[in-house]
Parts: sequence; C-alpha cells; structure tokens
Amino acid sequence: MEALVLTAPHEFEIRDLPRPSPRDNEVLCRVRAIAICGTDAEIVEGTFKGRWPRAYPFVPGHEWSGEIVDAGEVARGFGFIEGIRVAGTSHSGCGYCRMCRTGRYNLCLNYGREDLGHRQYGHYTPGAYAEYAVQTIKSVFNIPDTMPFDVAALCDTASIALHSVKRPGIEPGDVFVAVGSGGMGLLTAMCAKVLGAARCIVVGGGKRLERARGLGFEIVDYHDGDPVARVREMTGGLGADVAVDSAGTKDSVRQSIGMVRKGGRVAFTGIPKEPSSIDFQKIVLEEIDLYGVRANRNTMEEVIPLMADGRIPAGKLITHHFKLADFREALRTFNERIDGALKVIVEP
Repeated sequence: MEALVLTAPHEFEIRDLPRPSPRDNEVLCRVRAIAICGTDAEIVEGTFKGRWPRAYPFVPGHEWSGEIVDAGEVARGFGFIEGIRVAGTSHSGCGYCRMCRTGRYNLCLNYGREDLGHRQYGHYTPGAYAEYAVQTIKSVFNIPDTMPFDVAALCDTASIALHSVKRPGIEPGDVFVAVGSGGMGLLTAMCAKVLGAARCIVVGGGKRLERARGLGFEIVDYHDGDPVARVREMTGGLGADVAVDSAGTKDSVRQSIGMVRKGGRVAFTGIPKEPSSIDFQKIVLEEIDLYGVRANRNTMEEVIPLMADGRIPAGKLITHHFKLADFREALRTFNERIDGALKVIVEP
C-alpha cells in the first residue's frame, strides 16, 4: 500500500508499505479521506509538544474516514464487518485505569503505554495517511451511507469541538464567543448554536472571518482593535456567557477570560507556545469558571448524526482536496492558508 512516511523532522516521502493485518479487536480500513490538522503540521515538523512521533519512520494522520475491509474475531462479534463505513478518532484508552473506567479515557493514566493498551493514532501509533489503516474498534464509529467521506473525515475535529462546548455548558439563550476563526473555532460556534446559544460571535482575522460571517455568525476582527472591548460593546457591556479559546496564543488566553461576564465560563482547546499571564483578580472576584479541554470523549456518537442531518454543516469548512501523492502541496496549502484554506482533505 502507499503511505506517507515521516523519516525525520520535516522530511517525508510516499513509500510502498506492507498492508497491515487487524488483531482480534481491530479493523482494517480502506482509508478514503484524511483531514489535515494543525497537530499534523507540528508532528511533521517535529515540534509537537507531546514529542511525537517517538521514532522514525512513522505514518501520521488521525482525522479520517473509510470503510472496513477486514476485521478480527472480536471486532466481528461486535458487528464490525466488511463494507461498514466508519470515521476514526485518535484516542483509545487502556480501558482499565480509573480515568477510563469513569469515561474520561482521553485522560488515560496509561497514556503512551501501548504495552498496557493505550493508543493514540497518528501521534505515536501508526496513523491514517495511507491507503489502509488498522485501528481498535474503540476508536472507529459507524457513519451513515449518506455522509460523504470527506465530510466524515471531520468527525474527529467536530467531536472535539462538541466536547469543548459541553465542558463549560451552553444554556438556552447564551451568548457564545469562539476565540479563533480556524476550523476548530468555527466548529465550536456551530456546536454552541446546536446546543442552544442565541448568539455566536467569532473572533479572528483574515478571510476566515468572511466564512464565519457566511455561516451566520457575528464577527470581530482583532486587527481592528481590542477584541475584548468589541465583544463587551456587542453585549451591552456585560460580556459573553461562554468563551472557547481554540487560538491557543498567550494573548487569546487572556482575552478569552476578559470577554466573559461575571459568572462566565471559559474553555481552552489551544495550547500557547509561550506562558500567558491571566487576571486572577477577575477570576476570583467575578467567579469565572475555567475548563481545560483535551481532545474528545464520548462525543463521536453524538456529533455524527448532527453532521449527517446538517445541523452541524461541517462540510462548508472544506476548501481543498489533494491526492496522497500531493501531500507536500496539501500541507503547504494548509500551513500558508493559500486561497483561504481551512480544512484540507487528502485522499489516498
């Protein structure tokens, strides 16, 4: 099979590799679409905070969809058989530690321990930038026949967005702010709207803001002045009820906290590369609730029907399609935001 293989930081090539075989609780899938993620770009560069990949050569990729072509005996017993269409996610907890047993497998206490059953596909476990990929049945989810494969490749991202909105909670009538106008930011706004937010404001810059406007969201361009002041002006001086920061910069962390009202809630999906100073006086005196968000948990099965029926129109974020052989150009398009690139799809 053809696969994208990282050979060193920022060095990769398309190689012909043996097709893998599934073990008892695994499925072998014909990969049909992979979405480039910001994490992918860092893994390719060798700069990802988790120090992944551990070693080279390595096949990355974790936002994907495809169809099952082979399955292990246990997988078959659970109904995972040839021809079933699926979308994958990157995390699979060990299943036995306290966090996994309480449903928080994204915080698995055996993270990084393949010998104890943990997997993170495309990070340190071989991923999906290939014609075929093997994953445990804990990390693949059925998709309807009506969902195109390129849209289904966004299920993992959308499930993280849904988790990031559910962590702080959305109450009917809330004013929601997405800090960051990339794919994750726009998906968090979509999820907030589905969960009952009355207003969704997207803070960002460039062509991506026009896409946000086209999706029906209010926008704030940080190039035009202080985004905190603008959000407060738009909310009658009160601030938003909920903010989710997917931008992950030292400024966005501070600004997200400044944008919410007394008693507001702020969640963070992005990780700043530099330390950020935050206003603890505001957090304490105004009882601001802060939430960290790591990947997703228990939201794939929730987000798939919302995407399938169009309530989360994730497909509108897809701007480019490339063949696997053209990955270098696909990555450049994503990194440099060529022609307003947002979600870039690679098709093996």
